[in-house]
Amino acid sequence: MPRLGDWVEAHPHGIYLPAADAWIDPSRPVPRALVTHGHADHARGGHGEVWATPETLAIMEVRYGPQAGRPVACGETLTLGGIEVGFVPAGHVLGSAQIVLDHRGERVVVSGDYKRRADPTCARFEPVKCDVFVTEATFGLPVFRHPETHDEMDKLLTVLRANPDRCVLVGAYALGKAQRVIRELRVMGFDDPIYLHGALQRLCDLYVEHGVDLGDLRPATGAAKAEMQGRIVIAPPSALNDRWSRRLPDPITAMASGWMTVRQRARQRNVELPLILSDHADWDELTATILELAPKEVWVTHGREDALVHWCALHQIRARALDLVGFDDEDD
Repeated sequence: MPRLGDWVEAHPHGIYLPAADAWIDPSRPVPRALVTHGHADHARGGHGEVWATPETLAIMEVRYGPQAGRPVACGETLTLGGIEVGFVPAGHVLGSAQIVLDHRGERVVVSGDYKRRADPTCARFEPVKCDVFVTEATFGLPVFRHPETHDEMDKLLTVLRANPDRCVLVGAYALGKAQRVIRELRVMGFDDPIYLHGALQRLCDLYVEHGVDLGDLRPATGAAKAEMQGRIVIAPPSALNDRWSRRLPDPITAMASGWMTVRQRARQRNVELPLILSDHADWDELTATILELAPKEVWVTHGREDALVHWCALHQIRARALDLVGFDDEDD
């Protein structure tokens, strides 16, 4: 008797569709790649063809140069080797998509990275009923229950207002997190200039080009120290404690990441103001999504696989870890 989803093969370096001769999020160059989103552990350069949303292709071009891209809009369906392939929003970052595969009367959804809560910089996750749900488990432990976004942004603004002679330096990853922090602040009515490390500028410009209003952004490099007093400065996490940050006005160091739930990680980075802001589903969102979709099987690509597989077993859902390599949980 054929195994459910046996037309989808899991290899250490990616998910392969033999009938379509295509790979999903491969960790090495392949002739044809279907890419869920633009983070570097999912979207790599050097592929013969890249099938992805227009936004993801634009992100890849910023990072890797021109792509042999085939843009696939969310809601569009195409056929490759008898497999119907559709892209639907994943709610992770700009352009992120789940890849919906229909073949032999079965539906497999490869979700990539995703989150369930609203994000003003990207389309919200769209649940799709399926036979096999392929999920991440970055925050696949019950300890990870992310707080409300508004509360974390309010913490940031409270500290900023209490220290008018200093700045708040927020570490945020260049794709997705930096733009989300900025846009969440704008939604809350914060219209002051926000200063950027140069490494964030190109991707912030790309978000603006795709209709995400980030307001008044200014380069931190070259700005006078007095000009940045009482301001928010956003930089890559690697810049929080290096020479670049020493020219800022007595910065209060913050970090926006789901990993700020773990106090030891905050201490390791010398973070004074941990901001728990994740672009991944937390434990409750992971489990609620599985219950909502009611798949016959769950396949876990990366993260805390064992805990999620165990939870599925307790709920009489068949599950297994795919043991993929090359995925990095530090982009949160």
